This record gives sequence, structure tokens and C-alpha cells, in this order.
Amino acid sequence: MIRVLLADDQKLIRAGFRALIDSAADLTVVGEAATGREAVELARSTRADVVLMDIRMPELDGLAATEAITADEGLAGVRVLVLTTFEVDEYVFQALRAGASGFLGKGVGPTELLDAIRTVAAGEALLSPKATRGLIARFLTQPEPDERATPERLRVLTDREREVLGLVAAGLSNEQIAERLVVSPLTAKTHVNRAMMKLGARDRAQLVVIAYQSGLVRVDEPPAR
Repeated sequence: MIRVLLADDQKLIRAGFRALIDSAADLTVVGEAATGREAVELARSTRADVVLMDIRMPELDGLAATEAITADEGLAGVRVLVLTTFEVDEYVFQALRAGASGFLGKGVGPTELLDAIRTVAAGEALLSPKATRGLIARFLTQPEPDERATPERLRVLTDREREVLGLVAAGLSNEQIAERLVVSPLTAKTHVNRAMMKLGARDRAQLVVIAYQSGLVRVDEPPAR
């Protein structure tokens, strides 16, 4: 059972999400937060697997709340899925840098929302190739430097791990990477996990950021197919 914490300052929106999420046999809502500060506190007390976080929250905004959750070693297993008004939002890249595992537009459909929660809970990044490239193209030069995101830092990776990192940055799933490299999905997942461990990345979303900021993948490159 995937435990979900709802963080949105709109009570009606939370009620709608709760009804939808609780209708799924494998998902359950374990708490609701109306402020960013409350979201952090409830993440600690409810032991949620996924926090559905509105990026615009009172007291402590969604970015700060996300960073507080992902920086807490005691909450290492908690994933944050950020909700934003627009698919490509000036805050989304900052949310990924803060540790969010992905983002969704608030107009997302019911099935897509439930699948997104499952995807993030499984440790995958919720980043489509189009959305990822749009984000990086627009905001690559704006964020503060990440000490992990240098060409030299990537030297800890094997050639195959660097290749896999590039495919992750292009938005490919483990299954798609496995097909591209003619290996098993388990082998692809192992390469991804090793890259995450060596680079100190929390999840695939952070791998995407590192891949672009280090120059391994360029915005002007055509997307992987």
C-alpha cells in the first residue's frame, strides 16, 4: 500500500485528491497539510511514501518544504511529487533541485495522477522528454552550481554508466534503456542505481539535472528515440 500525504492550501482540492486516491486499491491518503510547514511535520509523523506538494503554499512554500523533506535523513524514503499550475513553470527546475522526484500540472487527469504517484513511489522520475528538455533549456543557466554537476565528477562513472545517464536525461525508462542497449531491464536498473550512488543523486530526477549541468547532455541535442 502506497501512503500519500496531500499538501495543498485549498481544502476542496485536497478533498478531490483524497477521494480519487482512496478509490485506488493500492493507494491511501495518510494525512492532509494546508501549509508547507505542516507538510514537513506530517511527512515525519505519517511516514508517507509520497507527498503530493502544491508549489504555492503559505507559511513555507512548496520549494522550501520539499527541500526540508528531502534533506532530512530520517525521511530518505519519502518522495515528493510537485503540483504546478503550468507544465513548464519557473519554479519546477528549482523544485527538482530541491529534491522533488517529479512534477505534474494541476489539470492532470485522474488516471495520470494515480500512475504518477505509483511511478514516483517506485523511485522513478516523473519527467517526460519534452518537459525535461523544456525545463533545462529555459533554466539551465539560472540555478546555483551543483558541486556534483561537473565533467570531472562524472569520471567516477564507467562508460556504460555515462551512456545510461545520458538516456535517463533523455527521459527513457529502464525498459526503454534496456531495449536501446540490448540488455535486461534489471541490468539497466542496476546501471542507473550505480550512477545514482556514485553521484550522490537521490533519484532519477537529480540524475537528469546533473547530466545537463555537467554538459554530458546538451539542450540542442535531438531527443533519444
